Amino acid sequence: MAKITLEVPDDLKEQLVQVGDRLPELLALSLQQPPLPAHIYHYILNFLASQPTPEAILAFRPTPEMQTRLKTLLVRSKAGELTPSEQQELDEYERIEHIIVMLKAGSLPHLTRTI
Repeated sequence: MAKITLEVPDDLKEQLVQVGDRLPELLALSLQQPPLPAHIYHYILNFLASQPTPEAILAFRPTPEMQTRLKTLLVRSKAGELTPSEQQELDEYERIEHIIVMLKAGSLPHLTRTI
């Protein structure tokens, strides 16, 4: 295991002493960032928590901000210019898209029964 020396303010030193042996675990957790900003997850979760109708699920779309970012990532991907964090972001958008497609496919029987 590597040894690292840091200079920290005295008040932070006291907090670090209190966590003791858990410091490596806490540092590792603090470095794990979700691939997308939290507000994007909130947007999707708020939609799902609203108990959407099959029609609302079918009409669900990414925000304009999400669409713009996705287009940027796709262009950079085709040009081979994605950074590792951008690739993670693109992968996460693709996972979310897959979930939404599955939700929409699950809503189709409810929509076709009423026609």
